Amino acid sequence: MASAYEMQKAGYDVQILEFNGRAGGRCWTIRGGDEYTELGGFKQTCEFDRGLYINPGPWRIPCHHHAYLHYAREFGVKLEPFIMENWNAYIHREGKNGQQPTRVRQAEARTDMQGHVAELLNKAASQGNLDTGLTTEDKEKLLEALHEWGFLNKDGRYVKSLETSTFRGYDRDPGARLEPGTPSQPIGLDTLLERRLWSDLNQGMWYEFRSTMFEPVGGMDAMARAFESRVGRFIKYRARVTEIKQDTDKVTATYVDADGTTKTASGDYCICTIPLSILSQIKLTGVDKDLAEAIKKVPYASSFKAGVQYKRRFWEQDDDIYGGISYTDLPNQLISYPSNNYFSTGKGVVLGAYMFGTDAVVMSGMSPEERLKKVVEYNAQLHPAAAKEFDNGVTVGWHRVPWTLGCYGLYNADTRERYYPTLCARHGRMMLAGEHTSYWNGWQEGALLAATTAVQEMHKFASSQA
Repeated sequence: MASAYEMQKAGYDVQILEFNGRAGGRCWTIRGGDEYTELGGFKQTCEFDRGLYINPGPWRIPCHHHAYLHYAREFGVKLEPFIMENWNAYIHREGKNGQQPTRVRQAEARTDMQGHVAELLNKAASQGNLDTGLTTEDKEKLLEALHEWGFLNKDGRYVKSLETSTFRGYDRDPGARLEPGTPSQPIGLDTLLERRLWSDLNQGMWYEFRSTMFEPVGGMDAMARAFESRVGRFIKYRARVTEIKQDTDKVTATYVDADGTTKTASGDYCICTIPLSILSQIKLTGVDKDLAEAIKKVPYASSFKAGVQYKRRFWEQDDDIYGGISYTDLPNQLISYPSNNYFSTGKGVVLGAYMFGTDAVVMSGMSPEERLKKVVEYNAQLHPAAAKEFDNGVTVGWHRVPWTLGCYGLYNADTRERYYPTLCARHGRMMLAGEHTSYWNGWQEGALLAATTAVQEMHKFASSQA
């Protein structure tokens, strides 16, 4: 749709062949009443309450995804903050005493890790073991920085105190008058390392996950609907492409429409956004061998999501968690809490699982009912109220989605070097676009950038043919 939008603005006649009865592809939001049938025949009908939803595909937008933000401004798509990192959420990992949820703010994870590491560095620096390359003045500044960064006391120790608790949290919060609060006990460095609590602490430091992140108000498909309102008149829905043929003066797509009739659509040029996982199964005629080979060499990620509606927002009411993500080494891998409708007294929907790899394949092999039962069991290990408060849910295993057969294109160093340039190049009158022809693969930004650069290249080529 992005390519069609820009092409028609430039004066071209356009047409779009769309597999589904809706536009947007993986930019998809599931709401109450929506139906979805996956590969293999499992059919689900979403029973969420009005106004609640889950985004089974993309679900967050970094602040540096300028192409997406450009269209959001142009189309008036309203965005709200997406809480990526919440220090009150949990890290939940196996230890000697079993799996125990731990608040991110405490390392009870992050603060304790900083404190213990700072204490070790302070000791080493004080004893002259870090003097290489340091002037006397530098050493003094480093020691000062370690005391502040690691919340150390005057003796260079990271210990239980009211001062330390101002960072990691209290056993009992401060109150009025003669109530300074009760300091909390830091977790020992040995426990932090043994439970590998440090492994999820860097999520918010990744470039693509840094604040501020956004999401469209009311569901991720707001952008898809904005494009559809502008190019919907060019879309042929429920058109399953079975062959693409290129010759010297045109490109022809053969497709099967909703009633099973085989038809064709032709154009002077073709920008093909079909995922490689699907395109590799379509007959390609008049396409050079290098492109045909490259299309078959990129696998797609297996991924699974579960949207779970609970009868009340217990993560807020019981645990003081407002948005953000808890991480676990259970198969569901994480729980993401809604970044909107805070303090609502009714039901709420969480992303109860976002799984990749073998875990996603195993989960998707179950029936939808079995999947939800397992997801709620996993959620209850972080939030005991989940078992009692479960209402309904919907699940999507992306490798079983008929129009994608996977979450996004997976590259390694070899496929990037050998096949990616071929996939990105124009091939006669045909050019590929989509997240798989970007270095932002797996993101809407990649799809939008690939779409607009394809338009530029096709316009350049068309102008040379005039």
